[in-house]
Amino acid sequence: MTNDRYADNKMTGKTVLVTGASGGIGLATALGLSRLGARVAITGRDSDRVAAAAATIRSAGGELAATFVADLSAQSEVRRLAEDTLACLPRLDVLVNNVGGYWNTRRITSDGLEHTFALNHLAPFLLTNLLLERLSQAPAARVVTVSSNAQALGRIDFDDLQGESNYSGSRAYDQSKLANVLFSYELARRLDGTRVTANALHPGVVNTSFGAEDPAMIQRLLVPFIRPLMNSPKQGSATSIHVASAGALATTTGLFFVRSKPKKSSKRSYDTHVADRLWKVSEQLTEAH
Repeated sequence: MTNDRYADNKMTGKTVLVTGASGGIGLATALGLSRLGARVAITGRDSDRVAAAAATIRSAGGELAATFVADLSAQSEVRRLAEDTLACLPRLDVLVNNVGGYWNTRRITSDGLEHTFALNHLAPFLLTNLLLERLSQAPAARVVTVSSNAQALGRIDFDDLQGESNYSGSRAYDQSKLANVLFSYELARRLDGTRVTANALHPGVVNTSFGAEDPAMIQRLLVPFIRPLMNSPKQGSATSIHVASAGALATTTGLFFVRSKPKKSSKRSYDTHVADRLWKVSEQLTEAH
């Protein structure tokens, strides 16, 4: 049954891919969009969790287009996911770049890149570029990227993008979330005049296992106390669902949403020179030309 709040956001006949949807906000987003009639495809890095998420969607009456298992911190797996998506989904109307994480200590991916930057920014950058042609074939497609209000604290340090000289978990995360917004705005500019829109959003502070793998001390101390005040994954998915489905947003592009409403992002996020430079560096790091 469709939630009245989304009554005008019909998704029947549309296909959506949600990354990082084996739990938390991603699964709640996939569930919400399936309730609106969308055929949903989901990704996750653990096959058992992906299977469980798929069962949850099916038991709720949702139509599952496909399931994919991939660790998107590795570019080879991003490329494989894109290939599998193109093979399995002849139509793609919405890509929700939901995957992301926080690591307090510096980690290196199989590509030799800093993990937070690789997963939170380079993965959606590469995946979006690999799927753009399929998206552009839809009557009206959307790229929805989940950022965070942490973008307001972020700064793109081109001299130390990988945190080799001076790593901080929070600084790496803030940088990656600013990169999400810069990417969305630059993508919107590059897609101007096409049928594909690009927007970013803040989901709110949500009670999930986010950051639990390698939490900062402040997380260990504070989260148990503030957990009762956090949004549920369902509440946290509301803005993602709205931006992905609202009929009124069919041609809306290049915006940042908070609580399902457009909001000004940080001053740094509107720097077109930084956005263009980040795009070019991201192309080099992913060989996405």
